[in-house]
Amino acid sequence: MSTRRIHRLDASAAGFDAQLDALLHFDQGTDDAVQQAVTEVLAAVRKQGDAAVVEYTRKFDKLDVAGIEALDLPRRELQVALDGLSKEQRAALETAAERVRVYHERQLLQSWTFQEADGTRLGQKVTPLDRVGLYVPGGKASYPSSVLMNAIPAKVAGVGELIMVSPTPRGERNPLVLAAAAITGVDRVITIGGAQAVAALAYGTQSIPQVDKIVGPGNAYVAEAKRRVFGTVGIDMVAGPSEVLIISDGTGEPDWVAMDLFAQAEHDEVAQSILLCTDADFIERVAHSIERLLPTMPRAEIIAASLANRGALVKVASLDQACELANRIAAEHLELSLADAEPWVEKIRHAGAIFIGHHSVEALGDYCAGPNHVLPTMRSARFSSPLGVYDFQKRSSLIHMSQAGARALAPVAATLAYGEGLQAHARSAEMRAEGHAD
Repeated sequence: MSTRRIHRLDASAAGFDAQLDALLHFDQGTDDAVQQAVTEVLAAVRKQGDAAVVEYTRKFDKLDVAGIEALDLPRRELQVALDGLSKEQRAALETAAERVRVYHERQLLQSWTFQEADGTRLGQKVTPLDRVGLYVPGGKASYPSSVLMNAIPAKVAGVGELIMVSPTPRGERNPLVLAAAAITGVDRVITIGGAQAVAALAYGTQSIPQVDKIVGPGNAYVAEAKRRVFGTVGIDMVAGPSEVLIISDGTGEPDWVAMDLFAQAEHDEVAQSILLCTDADFIERVAHSIERLLPTMPRAEIIAASLANRGALVKVASLDQACELANRIAAEHLELSLADAEPWVEKIRHAGAIFIGHHSVEALGDYCAGPNHVLPTMRSARFSSPLGVYDFQKRSSLIHMSQAGARALAPVAATLAYGEGLQAHARSAEMRAEGHAD
């Protein structure tokens, strides 16, 4: 591949804004075939329950099973998978899990109250969700890190029951995924996938209870199903292609930057990898590193397509301009590959995760740094946040009015209610000022 196929942009050139907008644009619309298929699956599972789930599992995963019970993995199988790992794999999984747990324990929200002078008490009650469904892709494309990043915050939050669904096409099970389920304390693992698994979790079946929220990544059918069941249950997000934005001042190693761009691009052909750099010579050095290193990558074709489709090397006039563009792009991952990165963190308002300095590489964040790797994509970092413990907790307002407080506020509420034409609201408030309750 030639780096001439990567977009080469100059932020000071005429037409740059339009070029950047075109580069960032991604149509996340679902094609008609996917929508129709998901519609049929959701309707069938809602109506037929277990029977539909089993039938779709036979059809799509090529598993000849009689019922859901054959797809339910006993906990001993999870432990067998954990015990069967090499010492190196088990140590890596346990180290990553512990780091993720320690980080997320700091996110726990606590209930609180305060009391006003007249005795009125106001506050907030924080409670965990009762039951959560975790979708994990199965077969060869399996990600144990996704189990850690979704299951651990749920458990830290105190979720009552965590049900993991993961397809096993033709019976193929990923031992690392099952081991991750064992380490994180997943309560139940069912080997189903696709839109039918999402439907089962969202609506409930004879054997699978309805959950309160569904989290975890999946293919286009899973994403569409999650989008469609939102409102019946909560979801984490409908994620777009993965993204990295690197800001460089020309210091550091061009090979490192090239590999960081590759690490994002190897996800798929529509992943996005962008470099913003103040040093034109360093951009050329990165381009040469891309040329030299790309043929050594096992996923070279995917990386090449991704860089050609949505990748860019961008010359910027200053780090201030780079930070302005970063806030406009609002990338999932932002690497500040700078000699002195810390002062620039305050300039960043919109990013899913900020990696500070040459050694803070996204790959460490994806697996074991501690913060969650489930991050907002498609510029949604402008208004949303990484997955965390707070996504598995909900808040209830606490209102305990004293008699004096109710009398004092009744005229305020009544005036506003009459103004809105809601007379019953007004009278309900006024009655608290007029009489006494035993």
